[in-house]
Amino acid sequence: MEFEDPPYLYAEESRRIISSAMAVHNEVGHGFREKTYENSLVVAFRQDGIEFSQQPRFPVFFRGVKVDDFVPDLIAFGKIIVDAKTVDRISAAEIGQMINYLRVTKLKLALLLNFKNPKLEIRRVVL
Repeated sequence: MEFEDPPYLYAEESRRIISSAMAVHNEVGHGFREKTYENSLVVAFRQDGIEFSQQPRFPVFFRGVKVDDFVPDLIAFGKIIVDAKTVDRISAAEIGQMINYLRVTKLKLALLLNFKNPKLEIRRVVL
């Protein structure tokens, strides 16, 4: 009996986002501020035909009272949080934060893109 891997959630959309991120990493290089990569992704997404919104606001509630706003870097295709990072490595803290962000936004997938090192680090976080 042969088993197939289950398909990734939003596989084609993820592939396009990662392709754009790799182009940013290759052209801009590594080690700049997170905002540099967020803004570079905006340029790449526009040129690559990826629908996105930059820094949309999502309310955070506690016991029915709005206590804050969550502002992700980017939402691509109206369904994937895209977060540019410049950390030594993506840790459980960043992944836990993304799980909270997915809950707030009611989305199912986040892509963490770490531009700090010579090799682009990519983590998919699925809720």
